[in-house]
Amino acid sequence: MKSEDIIILKQPTSVCVPPNHEVTLSVKAKGKGPLNYQWFDEKQREMMGGTGPELTVSLQSRGQFVCRVNDLNCNCQFTEWVIVDIQAVPGVSHMWRGEPHIGIHPESQTVKEGEAFILKCRAIGKPMPTYQWYRNGLLLPKQTTQKLRIKNASADNAGSYLCAVSNSLDERWSEAAEIEIAPPDEPSTPTLIATDKVALLIGNLNYNHHPGLMAPTMDVHKLANLLQQLGFRVVSLLDLTLQEMQVAIEKFLQLLGRGVYAVFYYAGHGYEHSGRNYLVAIDAPRPYKAENCVCVQRVMHSMQERQAQLNVILLDTCRKWYEQKGPASQIKPSAPLGNTVYGYATSEDAEAFEVQDGGKSTGIFTKYLNKHILEPQRVTHVLELVSEDLGKDPLVRGRQVVEIKHTLTEPRALTDPVQTSGHTMELRQRDACWKQANVLPARKFLNFQEGGVQVELSFCALFSNVLVVFGTVRNTGAVAQPCTLQLESEPVMQDILSSCGRLDEMDSLLMCSGKTPDCTLRLCCLQRLQGSLVIKVRLQYSNKETKQQLTEIKELDIGRPLIASCKLNQMGLADRRQEGRVHTLGHMSNIRRMHHPNHPRPYTRKAENKLSSNEPEENDENDSSDFTM
Repeated sequence: MKSEDIIILKQPTSVCVPPNHEVTLSVKAKGKGPLNYQWFDEKQREMMGGTGPELTVSLQSRGQFVCRVNDLNCNCQFTEWVIVDIQAVPGVSHMWRGEPHIGIHPESQTVKEGEAFILKCRAIGKPMPTYQWYRNGLLLPKQTTQKLRIKNASADNAGSYLCAVSNSLDERWSEAAEIEIAPPDEPSTPTLIATDKVALLIGNLNYNHHPGLMAPTMDVHKLANLLQQLGFRVVSLLDLTLQEMQVAIEKFLQLLGRGVYAVFYYAGHGYEHSGRNYLVAIDAPRPYKAENCVCVQRVMHSMQERQAQLNVILLDTCRKWYEQKGPASQIKPSAPLGNTVYGYATSEDAEAFEVQDGGKSTGIFTKYLNKHILEPQRVTHVLELVSEDLGKDPLVRGRQVVEIKHTLTEPRALTDPVQTSGHTMELRQRDACWKQANVLPARKFLNFQEGGVQVELSFCALFSNVLVVFGTVRNTGAVAQPCTLQLESEPVMQDILSSCGRLDEMDSLLMCSGKTPDCTLRLCCLQRLQGSLVIKVRLQYSNKETKQQLTEIKELDIGRPLIASCKLNQMGLADRRQEGRVHTLGHMSNIRRMHHPNHPRPYTRKAENKLSSNEPEENDENDSSDFTM
């Protein structure tokens, strides 16, 4: 017999179904002339009525089947063995179409070191589901069966286990099983964990009606990098209006939920009134009132309402008392959840200082916060270390003292590990919301046909609302030499980081990106973008043959990058602040460097706010008599 004369086009598919569930197995074949079919069970017995390409069965226990296909010339071919597995699963709808339905979930266990343990997951599905195990969100290679066996448990096997069950119709995730490894003959001790870590960092420096600040740029950038090392999802923003601060905080709150560690950090002008702390937006008038600012206690109250596991607010701002007319912000008290931490840069009715030293600016509180934040200590102890270091700093000794308030009932630390309890819809929604503000445009290559030049555009986020575009000439061709590259944007975006004294700091940030481009374009305040952002690439070159000076322009639409996609600012063009002209920087070596004084001098972070004749007159932050060296 020549089995090659018959070809099986479609093999029957294995399934796993509830008892007495009707299943139809089918095979598709082709050959020369008419084909005959005969189905057999696992004991090689002919199935009654199984003489066609389809076999319908209803079983109470597992069965295996195979089909023989033959033609009139005695040629035959057998299909692969197919399994009909039976699994009793409660709660299966009569409308079930065959998508995976998990009947047995893995169970949490405490296992002694050196012992074995087994995790089980079983599901029904048409076709038969496949399995893939994960630990702490990471795929476990070769663990693709219903049972996960660990023969000799160690500390490396501790964690949260999930099983992904899928077929061609859908994918389902099991409930999480927490495995704790206990030392031999010793009880296990619970590990403090977070289900997620989220941070919002805001730095306000260019005020419309108040003295500007220098340090928030570097402070926010460095703290964001350190928090990312601790596993935080970080959104970092510079120069926000009141409306933008309110919407950014609302977006931040959407990322919070049960088990989440939340950090809110602010650097900029601020004050205190009637026991409430207020953060001054860049568009706050002079004098300002509570309604022109963000109330810190209201932010904490909203964080608690989201039932986060740990709420930390860090404020590098002044707390001078301003006796304003009108009541303080009305806030209902929250339940005593024992999960709040306030880290104030200074004490009540006192100022917080920043310093320029060696070309870099920093808030003195944030300087020591960044020094200790990676230490695996409870968060209150980290702030105590910050307080001790700041108290020893001769620049502010006797003028600035860290204040710590907390209600913690557990020794939680920012370094605690993240273990998701399962791929829940809440986790996926948080992930999508965070990614919306952090996705960079993809690298692009633009070809200038006339000159035969190729230009690469790549992108880097200094902050969630500050995008840097790098332009690099990759191929000058044989005709166009030399080439000069310029980058512009439409609309023109304000460059809030180009003021006097900040260029050295921007130079250091761009150097950290590792790029060596021919041209750089910095785009700030992306939250005010009303539509798509277009990058204009202007290439100027000399034709090597004709010596003619030529210019080619190409445009690239990059949509609404980073925080622009979150639409923090929905005001019309007439209400927007006047945009500054865009700055196109040349090669890094050509960036102008500013001279800085040899000795640091602290500047206060209190905004001038003269309200009435009975209020003591406040000094300008830049008054040279503010601090005597």
